[in-house]
Amino acid sequence: MDVKSVFLNDFINEEVYVEQPPGFEDSKFPNHVFKLTKALYGLKQASRAWYERLSNFLIEKGFEKGKVDTTLFIKRYNNDILVVQIYVDDIIFGSTNECYCKEFSKLMQGEFEMSMMGELLFFLGLQIKQRKDGTFINQAKYVNDMLKKFGLENVKLQATPMSSSIKLDKYEGCKCVDSKLYRSMIGYLLYLTASRPDIMFSVCLCARFQASPRESHLVAIKRIFRYLRDTPNLGLWYPKDSSFSLHAYSDADYGVPPEHANC
Repeated sequence: MDVKSVFLNDFINEEVYVEQPPGFEDSKFPNHVFKLTKALYGLKQASRAWYERLSNFLIEKGFEKGKVDTTLFIKRYNNDILVVQIYVDDIIFGSTNECYCKEFSKLMQGEFEMSMMGELLFFLGLQIKQRKDGTFINQAKYVNDMLKKFGLENVKLQATPMSSSIKLDKYEGCKCVDSKLYRSMIGYLLYLTASRPDIMFSVCLCARFQASPRESHLVAIKRIFRYLRDTPNLGLWYPKDSSFSLHAYSDADYGVPPEHANC
C-alpha cells in the first residue's frame, strides 16, 4: 500500500517560517511570513515527522517496533502474527491469517489517505514471486538495468564470478583507472548482494581497492558483470513450511595473502 501526500500528514514541533508564495500574497501584510504547523515536502524534518506519526499510531494499535530494524512492526494474535514493513510512504505487510491483513488495511485507510497496490510483486529493486509452495526473490531487472548503465549488456558470458587463481593486490605498476566509475560499479554490486550471496566474496574483495583502483581490479569487476549477464535470474528461494536452521562459518585469517596476514 502507498500513503498519499505522505509528508503533509505530519505536525512539526520546531518553529519554521516560509515566505508567501508568488500569487498568494496577503495584500494587507505583503512583508509577513507564514508559520508552518505541518510538514511540507522539502523540509529537512519532514521524513522524521512522518515516521514519528506513523510509528506512534502503530504502537497505539498494539504493534511492537523491531529492536534491530525500527521500520519493522509486529503484532501478535495468539498463534498468528502480523508483520508490517515501512519505507517512507510505501508499506508492505503480511500475516499468517488473511483476516488480519484485511483488518490492517481498514485500520490504515481509516487514519490515512491510502492507495492499495495489491499483491507484492516489486519492492526496492527486489522482484517477488509468491507461489503456493514458497516465495522467490531476485533482482533480474536490477541486473539488466545495471549492465545497461555501464555499457556491458553485450559482454561475453562467464560461468563464475571470479577465478580461483586470481591474486588482487595494490600493485603500483598497473595503470590507474577511473576511481569514480569503479566505486559506482562497486556500489551497484553491493546492493545486488541482498539477493545474490554467490557474488558476495568477489564483490567484497574488489571493494578493498576503491581508494586507488588499477586495471587488474577493473578486470575483476567486469568479470563479475559478465557472470551476472549469464545468471540474471538467480535469487533466493524461501520454501513454505520449511524448518529453519542457522549455520555460520568462519576461517579467520587462514589462507589470506601475506600482505594481509596478522602474524
